[in-house]
Amino acid sequence: MIYCGIDWAEKHHDVALVDDTGQLLAKRRISDDAVGYQLLLDLLAEYGDTEEAPIPIAIETSRGLLVAALRQGKRKVFAVNPMAAARYRDRHGVSRKKSDPGDALVLANILRTDMPVHRPLPDDTDLARAIAVLARAQQDATWNRQQIANQLRSLLREYYPAALDAFAGWQNGLCRPEARELLKVAPTPAQAARLTRAQLRSALKRAGRSRGIEAEAERLRDIFRGDYASQPRLVEEALGKQALALLRQLEAACLAADELTEAVEASFLQHRDAEVILSFPGLGVQLGARVLAEIGDDRQRFADSRGMKAYAGSAPVTRASGKKHHVGRRMVKNDRLNHAGYLWAFSALRSSPGADAHYRRRRERGDWHAAAQRHLFNRMIGQLYHCLQTGELFDEHIAFPSQLAAAA
Repeated sequence: MIYCGIDWAEKHHDVALVDDTGQLLAKRRISDDAVGYQLLLDLLAEYGDTEEAPIPIAIETSRGLLVAALRQGKRKVFAVNPMAAARYRDRHGVSRKKSDPGDALVLANILRTDMPVHRPLPDDTDLARAIAVLARAQQDATWNRQQIANQLRSLLREYYPAALDAFAGWQNGLCRPEARELLKVAPTPAQAARLTRAQLRSALKRAGRSRGIEAEAERLRDIFRGDYASQPRLVEEALGKQALALLRQLEAACLAADELTEAVEASFLQHRDAEVILSFPGLGVQLGARVLAEIGDDRQRFADSRGMKAYAGSAPVTRASGKKHHVGRRMVKNDRLNHAGYLWAFSALRSSPGADAHYRRRRERGDWHAAAQRHLFNRMIGQLYHCLQTGELFDEHIAFPSQLAAAA
């Protein structure tokens, strides 16, 4: 059997082919373009690569055009963690030398010696991979929007506390269209104090507000004309210009997050697993899309529910050595899926009586809040694995049977 290792870079890639005995059969450097990809495929075909029996490939990334070109057909592509590859490198020499062709050879030998302990990239559908791209982008855009909003809030605390008081009662605060429109009209306290009721009403209408405009305009006018400490005039104007610059970034981040939210919803609802995922309490379209993006739709990816739990970081891990024995939470996990699971478990407490009762039992046994949430997530993701495998929808009475039903 032939094994291939690829050390990828931005401009070129190094390729190495070895046989069962570890002998180097061929090595080549290819460019990162269509010509280089075709040269790689021709090299693989020269050493027996066919559509029915493709040569397995190890590479240190799971993304990019090179990986997309290699994943065509039935080929198994193994994404090896760079830290794991560095540990394997020490097996081939004590001098700690390193080179790109040498790293390609190390990757090929990883498959030759330990291919069963490494997993190939999952065989997800194109729709699932597209949902993964959109869901992760939407999550990043949401985090970016909140980061810019926090920067703007910190700036307003320095010279414009009236704005923070005015927007404190609004959900999403500075990210709301009304808040952004008012800051655009009056970026300084002096300008806000001069706003009339008509100007405030016009700003609220431009932001899309249609109810309670008169009362809201009156409330805002009273707050903006309140007694607050102020900066010197020139300093205040300079801070106002800085706030306008941040405001433009915030508007762009809000627009990107909203557009990606719509794209995620349109794609996720087309997937065959959407109905099963949305049947679970606490999972809406956006959070359900994040869960699907990380677990994929390859039914053979996880051997059982324990594999999915370990991948999500909800299952505990045991560290035992001699007389020492410790059971704790996992540090190596899919961080995005783990974050989505925390939100999922938190939301399920309000929509599922069984989930709420399970959480309270864990708290009564001495678990902290995070540990109880993680335990609930561990149980529910195991139920999700079963439902996806069987095509069943979530059933509250089966998932969390009552004490009377359990006794029966």
